[in-house]
Amino acid sequence: MYAIVEIAGQQFKVAQDQKLFVHRLAEKEGAKVSFDKVYLLDDGKKVSIGAPAITGASVEAKVVSHLKGDKVIVFKKKRRKGYRVKNGHRQALTELVIEKIQASGAKAKKAEATEAPKKETKATAKKAAPKAAAKKDFASMTVAQLKAEAKAKGIEGSSSMKKAELIAALSK
Repeated sequence: MYAIVEIAGQQFKVAQDQKLFVHRLAEKEGAKVSFDKVYLLDDGKKVSIGAPAITGASVEAKVVSHLKGDKVIVFKKKRRKGYRVKNGHRQALTELVIEKIQASGAKAKKAEATEAPKKETKATAKKAAPKAAAKKDFASMTVAQLKAEAKAKGIEGSSSMKKAELIAALSK
């Protein structure tokens, strides 16, 4: 079983009991960390791909040590000019050991999706429709849409309002 997971802003292909060097993490040595941005899971039989991440899936790892990587030396020189610059860099790294790859959440989500949705009767649909029309979700609207809505309701000064002010004025 392997997974593709995002750790410290980079994507890694990991398997159980694998040692891995990543950019320095803030956790102490011996601490257990969990990464929930799992983009792909492969258990040998089935491949699960997230959009963008698989909900409920996680990779658990243990911080083994913090160390410095190999030193990289950058030397610049321009001949016959007397120009010489020497710089060095050593990356701070964290060594991880992957302990467990959990895919339990991915299976639970699929089980929820396969359940039959409740049937809606005509009476409940008619009752729910006016409530939905009366109460709009202003938080998901853009500022331009909110300003147009405020203009339609006749709210003055809406052109200079910020999004939070527009939402407050429209919900009154």
